[in-house]
Amino acid sequence: MLGWALTFLIIALVAAALGFTGIAGTASAIAQVLFVVFLILFAVALLARAMRGQPPI
Repeated sequence: MLGWALTFLIIALVAAALGFTGIAGTASAIAQVLFVVFLILFAVALLARAMRGQPPI
């Protein structure tokens, strides 16, 4: 999921550099949403691992 967020971030940066503001804004919004979802899932995974009594990595 982090890979998808980075992909959309790169698309947004390229589109912004070329002047496609609509595409850049949409790709940026998608990248932000995916990054937040990734962070939430990462935190849930860490908490689940800690609840099982395993050290975090």
